[in-house]
Amino acid sequence: MGIERARGWAVCLAVVAGFCTGLFVWQSGAGPGLRGGFEGERDWSLLFVEGPLMVFGIPALALAAWALVGGALRAPDWVAAVVVVLLLAGVGWGSMEWLEVRTEPFTKRYGW
Repeated sequence: MGIERARGWAVCLAVVAGFCTGLFVWQSGAGPGLRGGFEGERDWSLLFVEGPLMVFGIPALALAAWALVGGALRAPDWVAAVVVVLLLAGVGWGSMEWLEVRTEPFTKRYGW
């Protein structure tokens, strides 16, 4: 009973870590596009598309990775945890790169 409870808490921790990663990446990456660029121009798709996609998609990926590695492949829990951490690092980096490209018009200063 104790091992199953610990496994359940580990899965919950993986999902919470995915949620925090998605929220942090979205908040730090989408800020320039939401604050506005030239003449207050804003990109609202950062709020309505990329926001929910990162905040809910990254935890779903973490849960799917844990289920695949821990359940389908029957690997030990520590292997599933390492896979989730590596997945969160990779997806966080990729999302930051994506948002950097999306918000480039708001951060570039043209002219003098």
